[in-house]
Amino acid sequence: MDIPLLGLRDSNYIPMLAFGTGTAWFKEDGDTNFDQKLVDLIKTAIDKGFYHLDCAEMYGNEEEVGRAIEESRVPREKFFITNKVSQGIHNIRGAIEESLKKMQLDYFDLYLIHTPYFAKSDAAFQSAWKSMEEIKKDGLANSIGVSNYLRPHVEATLAGATIPPVLNQIEFHPYLQRGNGYLPWLRENGLRVGSFKGLTPAFRAPDGPLREPLSRIAKAHNTTEAAVLIHWIIRNGVVAVTTTTNPGRLDEYAQALKIRVTNEELKAIKHIGLTYHFRTSWPEHFKADDRS
Repeated sequence: MDIPLLGLRDSNYIPMLAFGTGTAWFKEDGDTNFDQKLVDLIKTAIDKGFYHLDCAEMYGNEEEVGRAIEESRVPREKFFITNKVSQGIHNIRGAIEESLKKMQLDYFDLYLIHTPYFAKSDAAFQSAWKSMEEIKKDGLANSIGVSNYLRPHVEATLAGATIPPVLNQIEFHPYLQRGNGYLPWLRENGLRVGSFKGLTPAFRAPDGPLREPLSRIAKAHNTTEAAVLIHWIIRNGVVAVTTTTNPGRLDEYAQALKIRVTNEELKAIKHIGLTYHFRTSWPEHFKADDRS
């Protein structure tokens, strides 16, 4: 599978399609049962060419991901492994060392601060970021970035950074394109954008205004609504992270790299999507009509 690469400000490159290891298999606190089904699914994804794996300490399944990587027999240098710190935010070095141990790895290709909600001040953002800079300097992560950050959180981080973040992974799809010029502002400040929950219009808000247009566009290209949405994200210059519990959908997702939706169809998805608002993640931190 030929996945396009996106250049980062630190001269590294990130594959623009990733298999997310957490959404479908999010373990509850205290659940220590080893999940062989997850191992098998990730191995299937790897076999199909999904070498970019998106992981997180929060998901509680790092041992399963590590086992899948080991059993795949794919050389480490072919992988791009993203991980995120949340519970260990107040001891980032300890957190990354524990995650690397669980996953049987020496480094992560990209390590992110999972959410901004730990910080009560600009100083807290900057203190955490200094720890991120140290783990990069020590070779535990090739690139470092953030996730779910809004503009004030990024501004606070940049104000104290000597090694600025390379990427912000956020919920992004046609029904949450982010207002106030946020994506252009991120890019102007050197941050690439990654997405999660990108298939929301097809699966979480299927009765929204894109229902008919997505179906029509998918039929025109002999593909599925999910593939069209992933294609739309990538064509917007955003890294697409997606997941599934159904191995059969992996081939469907890969179609996103082969189809060529027209510019007019891409614009239609954008403009129709902007008429509707739907947020799936962290809603308690936003007003109902807040599109930031």
